[in-house]
Amino acid sequence: MRVAGAVRARWGRTGRAVRWTAGGAAAVLLAGGAAFGLTAGDAPRVQASDQLISVVDGPGNDQRVTLDTTFYRPVGRARGPAVMLAHGFGGSKRDVAGEARGLARAGYAVLAWSARGFGRSGGEIALNSPDYEVKDTRQLIDWLAKRPEVVLDGPGDPRVGMAGQSYGGAITLLTAGYDRRVDAIAPQITWHSLPDALFPSATGAGPADGVFKKLWTGLFFTSSAGRTACGRFLPSLCDMYQEVAEKGRPTESAISTLRRSSPASVTDRIKVPTLLVQGQSDSLFPLDQADANARAIAAGGAPVSVVWFQGGHDGGDPETARVEGLVRDFFDARLRHTSAPSPDGFTVTRAGGLDSATQEIVVGEATTSRYPGLSGDPVAMPLSGGEQTIFNPAGGSPASISAMPGLGALGSLGSLGGAGSPAGSLPTDMPGQTAAFDTRPLDHPVRLTGAATVRLKVRGDGPLFAKLYDVAPDGSTIPARRLAAPFRVSGEDVTVTLPAMDYRFDRGHRLRLVIATTDMGFATPAKPSSYKVQVMSPLSVPTVPSLATAAPPLPTWVWVLPVVALAVAAAILVPGRRRRAAETDSDVPLEISGLTKAYKNGHLAVADLSFRVEKGQVLGLLGPNGAGKTTTLRMLMGLIHPDSGEIRIFGHRVTPGAPVLSRLGSFVEGPGFLPHLSGRDNLDLYWRATGRPSDEAHLDEALEIADLGSALDRAVRTYSQGMRQRLAIAQAMLGLPDLLVLDEPTNGLDPPQIREMREVLVRYAAAGRTVIVSSHLLAEVEQTCTHAVVMAGGRRVAAGPVSEIVGSGRRLEDAFLELIGEAP
Repeated sequence: MRVAGAVRARWGRTGRAVRWTAGGAAAVLLAGGAAFGLTAGDAPRVQASDQLISVVDGPGNDQRVTLDTTFYRPVGRARGPAVMLAHGFGGSKRDVAGEARGLARAGYAVLAWSARGFGRSGGEIALNSPDYEVKDTRQLIDWLAKRPEVVLDGPGDPRVGMAGQSYGGAITLLTAGYDRRVDAIAPQITWHSLPDALFPSATGAGPADGVFKKLWTGLFFTSSAGRTACGRFLPSLCDMYQEVAEKGRPTESAISTLRRSSPASVTDRIKVPTLLVQGQSDSLFPLDQADANARAIAAGGAPVSVVWFQGGHDGGDPETARVEGLVRDFFDARLRHTSAPSPDGFTVTRAGGLDSATQEIVVGEATTSRYPGLSGDPVAMPLSGGEQTIFNPAGGSPASISAMPGLGALGSLGSLGGAGSPAGSLPTDMPGQTAAFDTRPLDHPVRLTGAATVRLKVRGDGPLFAKLYDVAPDGSTIPARRLAAPFRVSGEDVTVTLPAMDYRFDRGHRLRLVIATTDMGFATPAKPSSYKVQVMSPLSVPTVPSLATAAPPLPTWVWVLPVVALAVAAAILVPGRRRRAAETDSDVPLEISGLTKAYKNGHLAVADLSFRVEKGQVLGLLGPNGAGKTTTLRMLMGLIHPDSGEIRIFGHRVTPGAPVLSRLGSFVEGPGFLPHLSGRDNLDLYWRATGRPSDEAHLDEALEIADLGSALDRAVRTYSQGMRQRLAIAQAMLGLPDLLVLDEPTNGLDPPQIREMREVLVRYAAAGRTVIVSSHLLAEVEQTCTHAVVMAGGRRVAAGPVSEIVGSGRRLEDAFLELIGEAP
């Protein structure tokens, strides 16, 4: 029952506690934001009333059912367009209460209801049958037409939009196909063809020859179990499931029944604007289901927009606020006409940098004006591997794992090895059960957007499962998505379509096609068997180049320094830019005079600070926490303004965008990189942002300093803290700046790496350049630095050669504690 409860959360029940466990991560998306707007102190106040609405349904229109609904009046106006909000499987009207209140505050009249068989509504679950649930929603539209708060487009015709996730998304599509009064729909993470979703075939053979998705289907039919095996399902549906589960194959009757409960049966009738939102972490209803809906509705002439986001039924980032915002904007344009309708388009949300304040991944959007489908602009990539023999074990166990309901992001459970088992991650492929075929290492990054295809020659009879992996230069593997494409073979060549996704493969990485004999989510034969598998074509990888021009927005903190560098470049390149007469070139790398900075809260961070640094020096900027070191460095880089005093670099006063800043390299307040890019690509992107010629980067010297080996071409998200630190220092040294400023450069480094860093800094200064290091490791400063400035309370308390500050027979630590007044 705990598993069933978790699945009910996946299919629509709200996660009110909003606890991000592996078993509950998707609940917030599927709940439709029900955690919002439930307190009595909401402002503006939403007026909501519960209504029990009696409907008549059934094949003979002879079943009377009472539906439990809540009606939300539009705020701030007497009348508004209506929006019907449907919940997910296993849920009720409460799951969409938060979204309903948000729409009501935006001026919509909102109706939320518990579908028949759920919550406090009567009746039995009929899987969105046209004879039952569709008849119910059409009568709910009749009810809305009589409400004085709802805008009418004609007698008995309310202006109405519909939205819902999963089970609720399907009823949204089906209702629009049966009732012309629906004006706009926004279905999310739902299906096109239920038999194809539950009996998928990656060869396009159809559900009769598909592979039974036993785990999801079993949870689907037993999650409402009570006193009977199938709970509140219609008895005929319960009998259908029992027969299919025993045989592991669908009957013709089952396919027919499931197809009637599918939008595929009516998409040719849908003539209204449609927003389709589908998740990439979704082994229940993958992206191909939204693609089929999009193509079928667009073929009928209706405008269609498609969004792929990071979450889905398997978990991942639910992007609840983003999805609800997209839906609201869509209804504003289509129902209230407050803005021009956006053209048919395609949006993919992509992870960007890590937010330093929240430590969360920043997610942005890549868009293009035309939905390209799943084939995109294909790139052919030859695969190596030859013919391979794989085995299905007796009983089909142990089985490989691609995805599990609600656990798509689960990791850290150890690894059993195999073709796709990254260390420390969820077990994936069992030894002996998989064939692996690799591309050559990429000489440039490739963004796969769509569904890759490949032709295979297979000798054997039974189901197989195709997956795609990302192989780093060091051999570690990451599933591009934890999804498998099942297909059934009987000794012939087959063309297999892999799961659709949006995924970037970095330079130096390889794509790995894996064919497995088992998968825990699907029915596999109990009888042992063997297969011989051989690739007969290159891997066809779809790309959508137009998406690249709308990359995710980068967190500002990541690229503060490139922005400064761009300003520097602009200052250098703008014709007629004149230097101030008083600012002439000087051989003094850094001179600080009377520098003072106080913050708005009255804290005096730096007070009348003055010191000078000469060429060839390695200067240690020392002081306890709160001494003003970081504030000083930020003023040095032109990121914040001093209240008084000045900083001059090579005789030129430092201001934001000052040209002289091009001679400064810096690393302050921790490294910031785009985690999905490799170390090499991060450095390349950083340098290109400065606008300076590539031959001035001295990239080879910087890479030698980083000493990351093959890890340089791995995604930065796989780096340890020490590796990130070394990459950040190499970034600061790009262009071999005359003045190098490093804040705590040895954080995260082990003793050998600290020693290497010490030698690098000494060599760097010995070449006639200048280095300033802020550090709390006094022993390292003593061995590395020629000079030091000691700060306390924002003021300079000592400055000069380290040997003079230390004196005879003392350590720097003892001298430091004495200077700041903390000597024992």
